[in-house]
Amino acid sequence: ATIERADKEATAALGGLSLKFVSPGRANVPDRIKLFPVQPEHQEIVARYFRFAEYKAPNKKPRPGQVREHDRLRAMGFAVDVIDKTP
Repeated sequence: ATIERADKEATAALGGLSLKFVSPGRANVPDRIKLFPVQPEHQEIVARYFRFAEYKAPNKKPRPGQVREHDRLRAMGFAVDVIDKTP
């Protein structure tokens, strides 16, 4: 826990975000995902390979806290999709 906390703080000091990663039903995944701001000229490429997805019931909107996190990720240059219907 001490090492993890120190790394989380070091990541934040570099402008990054360290998110705890939990994947129920899938063993042995890493402990955290570390994200650093994506330069504007690279955002399109990153979005082709990595996206965040928020699933909502049909016609439901994200809660205020979810919107805040989506905005934080988008400000760092990541794509966040809110999906409320079957494609």
